[in-house]
Amino acid sequence: MRGRQAEAARNDRLVLDAARQVFATQGFDAPVSAVAKRAGVGMGSLYRRYGSKSELLQRLCLLAMEQAIEAAEAAVAAEDAWDGLAGYVRACVAFGAGALAPLAGTIETTPAMWRASRRGRELLEAVVARARRERGLRPDVTTLDVAWLVELFSRRPAGGEGAAEDAVQARLLAIALDGLRTPRPEPLPGAPPSPSHYEGRWRYRGPEARRERVP
Repeated sequence: MRGRQAEAARNDRLVLDAARQVFATQGFDAPVSAVAKRAGVGMGSLYRRYGSKSELLQRLCLLAMEQAIEAAEAAVAAEDAWDGLAGYVRACVAFGAGALAPLAGTIETTPAMWRASRRGRELLEAVVARARRERGLRPDVTTLDVAWLVELFSRRPAGGEGAAEDAVQARLLAIALDGLRTPRPEPLPGAPPSPSHYEGRWRYRGPEARRERVP
């Protein structure tokens, strides 16, 4: 890409990176103007690309799922099954794959989002099954356990940026990953999460859903 096309692509990525940071740390009621300010672009430029806040959020969700698919493909191709799974989790946490989970039910989901979600889960199932088969992963850990772990570590509190926060997160993530490994684990409490529970959160409940959400 050259000229204006390349500039538009750069601006789009700046907007998406800024939006992910703003919404992940300030909440989804943060104004779009905060996204434009962080990205260093004008409001006109932002709205020419995304006609509404909902459209921007839909694109953010799809981008996160596409990145998770890439991470899962790399995990499938990894020489060691455990290294592949741990690498997948760390990669997804690094780019905030689950940071948008609080949006569940508050925006309309698109067919492309559902397709990407299911493709990502199929790949993750293969990664988890291989790690379990090669005895790197404890046998009672499920694909959705891993998905929810990614969500939990993807969320940052307001002001949760900087080297100190990154170091704390890396330490806690290492502890969590060790808890997934096989040597003499304690039984996990409760039943594993179900696909209907995991996907059901994303069924659009209308404009009132965001007002009802507990921060």
